[in-house]
Amino acid sequence: MKKIFEPFSKGTLQLKNHVVMAPMTRSRAINNIPNNLMATYYGQRSGAGLIITEGTAPTPEALGYPRIPGIFSVAQIQAWQAVTKAVHDGGSKIFLQLMHTGRIAHSANLPEGYQPVGLSDIPAAGEIFTDSLGMQPHSVPVALNQQGIKRVIEGFVKAAKNAITAGFDGVELHGANGYLLEQSLNPQVNNRNDDYGGSIINRSRLTLEVAQKIADAIGSEKVGLRISPYSTLSDMPVYDESEVHDTYVYLAKELNRIDIAYLHISDNPTIPIKTHEEIRKAFNNTLIYCNGLTADTAEEKLQNGSADLIAFGRSFLANPDFIERVAQNATLNEVDYATLYTPGEQGYTDYQTLKS
Repeated sequence: MKKIFEPFSKGTLQLKNHVVMAPMTRSRAINNIPNNLMATYYGQRSGAGLIITEGTAPTPEALGYPRIPGIFSVAQIQAWQAVTKAVHDGGSKIFLQLMHTGRIAHSANLPEGYQPVGLSDIPAAGEIFTDSLGMQPHSVPVALNQQGIKRVIEGFVKAAKNAITAGFDGVELHGANGYLLEQSLNPQVNNRNDDYGGSIINRSRLTLEVAQKIADAIGSEKVGLRISPYSTLSDMPVYDESEVHDTYVYLAKELNRIDIAYLHISDNPTIPIKTHEEIRKAFNNTLIYCNGLTADTAEEKLQNGSADLIAFGRSFLANPDFIERVAQNATLNEVDYATLYTPGEQGYTDYQTLKS
């Protein structure tokens, strides 16, 4: 049996295999509230040892995209319970990904009275989709003052507590893809000159304070962080390679001190081998790798110890029985990209399985 199919045990992560379903935005949460269709979707994919949900807003001002779920209201907490039950009934664990989009947002996607916020007031280049206005330029974010940063941190902590109430096994902080926590790390986006800007230590402060306070609130073994070193997604400007390296190695060392459950690395070809190696040295707990991996390359990373778990995203979109298909070396369904973010079951819960 390949290692990918064997049970995984490290710290408090006790999983039925070494496969993680990666977080993927699907925009099915009407009025930002999870629903039974979402419970069906996640339940169908409980072949994965660990499922990480789509990015979920910890606060109203974090709702950058249309129809993404939140975890800040009673209705949302109650609605998520159907999702966690469906996944647990399938024998899997599930972490809620907390995603604050920061400047990657438009005010039309936020509840009335809220505006996008950021570490600075530098807007992101490009456009974002809104249900009411179609494609629009990203809104100019309101630069957070010290009190605003404190409010953001408190929002993350309350959301993490809400996630545990909803039945989740833990939370993953979205520190990748150009969203708020990654924005704080990038000196071309974060131009602050206070405790949250300037040096690597200061620019890392927001991420580490969020991680530490959530760990204190729900337990460090229930916290993960997704990162994407050297990525330029969502208008993340390139900055000095050695500084990027030092930033993520510093983060790994500090997160190791906090003793969070895992680091989830969104891999890309621009990440130098030395950065991978230094993160592995600095972080003792579980390392998850994601992006562009096949069953064979995933197995190789598991065997050589460079990764502890492997996350698959796109493969799970069209293949609810992805694990079974890999085990049987069966053909994978093709993704219907036209329905990735549309409301309803088409291209969401209606993909065929080997048994259907």
